[in-house]
Order: sequence, then structure tokens, then C-alpha cells
Amino acid sequence: MIIDIFLPLSLIFIMFALGLGLTLNDFINLLHTPKAFFVGIMNQMFLLPLVAFIIVSLMGITKEIAVGMMILASCPGGVTSNIITKLAKGDTALSISYTAVISILTIVTLPMITGFSMKYFMGADAPPLNLLSLGFTMFLITALPVGIGLSVRSKYKTFADSFEATATKISIILFMIIILGALASEWNTFINNLLKLGPAIILLMVVMITIGYKSSNWFKMNNRQAVTVAIESGIQNGTVGITIGNLIINPETGLSILSIPSGVYGILMYFICLPFVFWYIKNKHK
Repeated sequence: MIIDIFLPLSLIFIMFALGLGLTLNDFINLLHTPKAFFVGIMNQMFLLPLVAFIIVSLMGITKEIAVGMMILASCPGGVTSNIITKLAKGDTALSISYTAVISILTIVTLPMITGFSMKYFMGADAPPLNLLSLGFTMFLITALPVGIGLSVRSKYKTFADSFEATATKISIILFMIIILGALASEWNTFINNLLKLGPAIILLMVVMITIGYKSSNWFKMNNRQAVTVAIESGIQNGTVGITIGNLIINPETGLSILSIPSGVYGILMYFICLPFVFWYIKNKHK
């Protein structure tokens, strides 16, 4: 019962904190950088789920864990990707714009990819899934809080400026609590699948960061845009993945097995993305 309330409320706050740092210009700015918009959207909305599907299939990951991987690959970016982009001296405004737009688009794409994945990987064992209901729930716990945060900033800018840093810190703490809770509640499942799941998640991140960086170079973006696209391509909002997994299969205690990949990802992400950031800073900002 506590998890059923704490998990969605935490995600709602995290998405509200994201919205608090947004302005309408963040959406409009992407129209002024059409190449960056096109490449970023293609990487995150199409290539990421496709690469995840190929990796899961080749590595023999099956059933709930495979579906959990596909849910993770369908998630938008989050506050973490914005913070890491800032650390890498990337284009933070572009990062925020991506997160804002893709958070809205995933209301449609995440339920569709999840529905396909459950039929493909779980077959007759798949629990019933109402795509319309899941899409509406996605709207309530992701897009709506972002919109409220955006509205608060536009009407109460002074409050938003003063509270944004605190809200971001609270979001990071909630994120870590959720990740640790996901692993602790399904510890045996985590351990049993770690040898396959760990390499699969690491491979997914490395491939997507590489694709993000290389695709930016192919389209002749500047260095700040390139590192931003790379980070956005490789970093997902693990909290969304954990929450959606728990909404689909809600166990009596603890968190859903569908949430395990997002929980593992939440920890491994820092070991993959931060070295990339430090490499980038060393090579591009001497």
C-alpha cells in the first residue's frame, strides 16, 4: 500500500520539478534547431527501442525482464540527463527541450511499445493491458505534473527560481530511494538475472551514447549539441520505468519484476555516463 502511494507521488514530484525548470521557449527552441530536434527525436523515440529489442533478443533475455527492458527503452529522459548535460558543458537548454517534448510523446509511444513487448515476449502469460488506460495514467503522472510546473514558473517566477534547486535535490533523493527499493524488493530476481541483465543494460547505454555522438557529428552539429544528443540518447528516466512496471504487474508486496531493469539501470547509468562526460570534458574543453 505504501509503495502504491509513494511511487506515483514521487514520480509526480520529480516531473513537477522538471516542469519547474521549463519555459514555453524550451519547446519553441527545438524548432530553431531542426537538425538537433530531428536527430534527438529519432535516436530516443525510434533507435533506442529498436536497439534494446535487438540486444534483448540476441542475449536471450525473456518474459518479464525483457518487457522491463523495453519499458526502460521507451521512457523519456529526466532531470538526471539535464544535470549531466550541464556537468559536461553541453547545451542544457537543448537537453531540457528534448526532455519536455519527449515526456509528452511517450504518453503514446510507451504504452504501444509495452503492449507489443508483452505480447511478443510473454505471449499467453502476459497480463491484460489497457493501452488507453496506461496512456491516460502516463499523462497524469508525467505530462500533467510537467505542465503544472511550467505553469507555476510562468505565474510565480520568483518562487520557481528559489525552489527549483531544492526541488531538483529532492527529486534526486527520491530517485535513489526508488532505485534501491526496486532492487531490495526483488533482490533474488535481480541476482538471478544480473549476469544477463547487467551486460545488456551496459551495452544498450554504450551503443546509444555512441550513436548519439556519432549521429550528431554526421549532421555537423557543434560540440555542445553533440554531447547533449549523446547524453539524451543514453539516459532514460528510470523512475518512469519502475512506476509503469509496478502499474502493470502490481505484486502484493515490494515492486514489480517489470521494474527490475529500470532499477539496475538507475545504478549502472552513473558508471557509464559519467566516464563519458569526463572523457568529453578532457578532450573537448582543454
